[in-house]
Amino acid sequence: MLAIPAGFLTGLSLIVAIGAQNAFVLRQGLRRQHVLAVVLICAFSDALLIVLGIAGLGAAINSAPLLLEVFRYGGAAYLLWFAISAIRRAVRPSALVESDKQIDSLRQTIVTALALTYLNPHVYIDTVLLLGSIANQFQDRWLFGLGAASASFVWFFSLGFGASWLGKYVKKPVFWRILDVFIAIVMITIAAMLLSFQFN
Repeated sequence: MLAIPAGFLTGLSLIVAIGAQNAFVLRQGLRRQHVLAVVLICAFSDALLIVLGIAGLGAAINSAPLLLEVFRYGGAAYLLWFAISAIRRAVRPSALVESDKQIDSLRQTIVTALALTYLNPHVYIDTVLLLGSIANQFQDRWLFGLGAASASFVWFFSLGFGASWLGKYVKKPVFWRILDVFIAIVMITIAAMLLSFQFN
């Protein structure tokens, strides 16, 4: 049973770091838009990728260098596009004032959440490669996976619904300016790390 807390703590240590998923979940939580859909997509996606990693997908991905490069450049391009969108929101006061009123469609939100999950190679590195490899060091590897998947659910639900505690700041345009600048920096940093990351 020690595999469950070990998986939970390992998964939590990897997922808490601010990344593309977390930045998007935080933004949706602050705007109170489609939060349940977003956190469910992120949490279930993590759980699925952890299961695939434990089942051996990580080894298969490592043996396909061309696939890794597709993920690398495709993911970096998407992250840079997301960063540019955040910068545009931050530098245009008119769009910024409306940012807390604008309601994105559920379809648009779901597509963005899926893209930030499955087009981001860092998600695969954390879940499929790292957690999958660590889990296979345990005799009870599936219990380790259960603990790691549980960490994703706890984190995303806490981040998405806990963001509403910052509601009093949401009405201030300067808050959104700072948040969007922060998101842009995170996205650009992750893209740069992704382009320079040595998979093997």
